[in-house]
Amino acid sequence: MGNESSTRDYHLFTKPAELHKAVNTLKGLVAGITSDGITSDEVDELTNWCEIHGNLRDRHPFSELLPVIEDALKDGEIDRSEQEDIIWLCNNFIDDAKYYDVITSSIQFLCGLIHGIMADGALSDSEIRSLRLWISNNDFLRGTYPFDEIDSILHSMIDDAHVNEEERESLMAFLSNVIEFKDSKNLVASDFENLREKYSMRGICEYCPDLQFMGRTFCFTGASYRSTREEMEQYIENLGGIFRSSVTSKTDYLIVGNSGNPCWAYSCYGRKIETAMNLRKEGVKVQIINENDFWDAVWDAQINAKKEHSEQNG
Repeated sequence: MGNESSTRDYHLFTKPAELHKAVNTLKGLVAGITSDGITSDEVDELTNWCEIHGNLRDRHPFSELLPVIEDALKDGEIDRSEQEDIIWLCNNFIDDAKYYDVITSSIQFLCGLIHGIMADGALSDSEIRSLRLWISNNDFLRGTYPFDEIDSILHSMIDDAHVNEEERESLMAFLSNVIEFKDSKNLVASDFENLREKYSMRGICEYCPDLQFMGRTFCFTGASYRSTREEMEQYIENLGGIFRSSVTSKTDYLIVGNSGNPCWAYSCYGRKIETAMNLRKEGVKVQIINENDFWDAVWDAQINAKKEHSEQNG
């Protein structure tokens, strides 16, 4: 049975696209575990990665990568030079094999980065700052999972100088949904169950979204604090958008009503939210938008439309 499992794993990772994904993830993993002081648990995670992919030792790029990583791990730590060598090798392979577009490759890196910073089961302030910096430098990923969700949570942490325990735990609760626990030695899904139950984040609205109306499909869930659903539908259609009552793979925006609470943060519930989140995890770019941002976009679109009309008739 064990040999059959090893054979299945081997065939999985000998596919060029899977090789590319593994290297993208490794690149993020190394960046994650080196974002602050490296612990023994983080070293164990990288060692575990080598063991998982050990059966590919004779196949490029693992024939180059594994000896370099193993040599770096001999003293139980990875210095800056060793980190740069590993990432250089990863980039060298990726540049020669464009099996994924830049967005997919970057999300694979992000997943590896998350695994790396969570490798010791904790989340330090410096790791949060590293994640925040990476998110702010990769804004082109807006609209994709889990970029929007992480961006929203990080922006809810108002005080940059100090992250309180509730903020730290809420971020860990969400990041635990991204980790591939089957590829981890130290991290176990059950260890995060209490945090997930405590914060129950089933859907997180995008931070400061850029909404477009013409030809885009909208759906609404919850209760609006300022209009009926029929009125919202009229606004959308007047601006060239399409309104639908259910969330599908063709939905561009799911608007979440504030139900009289403009201080609504980022946790939300319901069947449409669940559908949208599942689609996002599958790579569909349905964006979850807070109602406040929707009305701001309507206001801006109306002003721009009036300005264009005035210029055309002026």
